Amino acid sequence: MTEQNTGHGPGGAADAPDADDNRRQVLYWRLLARLFDHEEQPALESASLAVVEDIGLPPALLDPGASVGSVVQRHPELAAEFDGLMTPEPEEDGGRDRAAEVRRAALASKVLLNVFASGSGTVTAEQLARWQSDAEWFERALGCRPGELRGGRGGAGRAGAGGGTGVGPTGTGVGGPLPDLSRLIPAIGPELGSIEAGLVKRMRLREVLADPALAVRLTPSMSLIEQLLRDKDNLSGVALANAKALIRRYVDEVTEVLRTQVEKSTVGELDRSVPPKRVFRNLDIDRTIWKNLTNWDPEGERLYVDRLYYRHTSRKTTPQRLIVVVDQSGSMVDSMVNCTILASIFAGLPKVDVHLIAYDTQALDLTPWAHDPFETLLRTKLGGGTDGTVAMALAQPKIAEPRNTVVVWISDFYEWRQQELFDSMAAVHRSGAKFIPVGSVTSSGRGSVNPWFRERFKDLGAPVISGHIKKLVHELKTFLT
Repeated sequence: MTEQNTGHGPGGAADAPDADDNRRQVLYWRLLARLFDHEEQPALESASLAVVEDIGLPPALLDPGASVGSVVQRHPELAAEFDGLMTPEPEEDGGRDRAAEVRRAALASKVLLNVFASGSGTVTAEQLARWQSDAEWFERALGCRPGELRGGRGGAGRAGAGGGTGVGPTGTGVGGPLPDLSRLIPAIGPELGSIEAGLVKRMRLREVLADPALAVRLTPSMSLIEQLLRDKDNLSGVALANAKALIRRYVDEVTEVLRTQVEKSTVGELDRSVPPKRVFRNLDIDRTIWKNLTNWDPEGERLYVDRLYYRHTSRKTTPQRLIVVVDQSGSMVDSMVNCTILASIFAGLPKVDVHLIAYDTQALDLTPWAHDPFETLLRTKLGGGTDGTVAMALAQPKIAEPRNTVVVWISDFYEWRQQELFDSMAAVHRSGAKFIPVGSVTSSGRGSVNPWFRERFKDLGAPVISGHIKKLVHELKTFLT
């Protein structure tokens, strides 16, 4: 590569504005090459080294094995440059500062490669901790607090949720200024969570759980919870305690979200047949004044009240029985977690009798723990085959008053004895009970349903609910309130 291309020659045309564009191109092409091809490109590596040294940055920026934190530790002056690195920069009066853009491109390439080029193979606890540290620097570069994006809190209040999760040099071209990645924060957050979940799957999870300092840095996610639930019987001591703490953290976070959705409209209609309680907090002052206006004394400027009016607060509620049956086979882990939490929330509502059954080839009555999703999940055993007839044998005796009962059945319905199971489900539906088949109850709405069951449920007049958990919440609230 010539001096003019790398822009590190002495004076003259090599120092013209085009030279800075060439420098950025070199850094960006190296970034793209390393993101999409693990093989090192010697020409790009040597050219990038020349650019980095020419602009006064440490060669450690090009070392894939060096974390951002270690680079900053050796060069503390760079810490301020990494903070807010990828947020929009105001343009100077004289136009773009191309030299500064080259410097930002070099620093951004380091952060992006360390976070998004996560490699393959087994991951050690040390490698996970290093990635998490680099992810925190990436979040800081986007103007967020460390851990904010991976915790799912980074996109709510940010404008411009652009599509995709592109991390390469887009917008003005490979040689253009550093793109404003802050627009993509709503998409980048889930992407970071997905990368971390992939690393967790490839790592020695038990080794991390045995180290409280490493375990506390794990970000609870559905992928991590699935791993913990699958491996919980093999854990003990400190590792088991840390696993339970992570499950508890995740359950509490999801519970808070779902409880908000349920509470928005779980109240029934006002029951005006029940007289209002005559207590001060129920006093309807506006109505009391209006109804007593005829008692106004203009001379004494006094209102004489001969009757007080109170607001009705009693609401119509009917005791209901909610039976939730959840397929706990490996493909349904997301639904298992969400529905155990949802069942616990409804179990806390007045006059709702909740029963919870989990099954694979065997059925387990989890009703005694239905109020506590954490304890429920610890008693589940993910994986195995699927035989819904064993769950139906537990569920049917619980239907004492069909017209006062709703049965929610969550599964992908890939069953061993499908005709036998469907016949029993149809019998429940015909008995007068509300039967709600649910194909997926996930945060993302993804999931598949056996087409054979889907068509028969449709003909039965009980179509499968499939999609976001909000749909199930709406159906249950309509029946129970």
